[in-house]
Amino acid sequence: MMPAMGLWAAAASLPVTIVPRPVLFSVIAVPSYVAFAVTLMIVSPLASWLTRARTVPSVDMRIDGLSWPLLAWARYMAAIHVVRVFAGSLFRGSPLWTAYVRLNGARIGRRVYINTVHISDHNLLQLGDDVVIGSEVHISGHTVEGGVVKTAPVRLGSGVTVGLGTVLEIGVDAGAGCQIGALSFVPKFTMLEGNATYVGAPVRRLKPDTTAAWSG
Repeated sequence: MMPAMGLWAAAASLPVTIVPRPVLFSVIAVPSYVAFAVTLMIVSPLASWLTRARTVPSVDMRIDGLSWPLLAWARYMAAIHVVRVFAGSLFRGSPLWTAYVRLNGARIGRRVYINTVHISDHNLLQLGDDVVIGSEVHISGHTVEGGVVKTAPVRLGSGVTVGLGTVLEIGVDAGAGCQIGALSFVPKFTMLEGNATYVGAPVRRLKPDTTAAWSG
């Protein structure tokens, strides 16, 4: 909040004769919120790193056990949610949003486009070069089954495209050049071949002749 509060304090200190207060506050409202959101996207990952709040890969954690890894995961999810609410809608699809996800633990290649806020467990995400993730895509490195939190990495190879509204569960591994159609569902631990097109719920691979007709 400090950058935003600094802008408001500076505006409040100006004489009323220069600019009327209502006009001045209206002008700085948007810049102060942008400053707050950008600072949040920097401070939150650093705080998670300092407190070692991360999702432990490939583990089963009972919720009623209240283990330390579970509590660290809960803090990590809470921090991601706060940034999602206050900065996600403003910056998603921009290089700043990709930079935040990378700073928060994801391994991301070059020219990656992330147009969704519905991704979690960033440290379990591996995205190759030229990956495109469409709007409202859900990607998670955890699932909850029978009171147990289960985790696994998610990997998308270079050139993978994920259509809007698609859901990727834990352990999904998509090869380079894979295309996943809109509104698809990829079950956990599914291996998708590279340079192939998948659609449906659950996804199925389109045959080459079907792919040509579908894209044409």
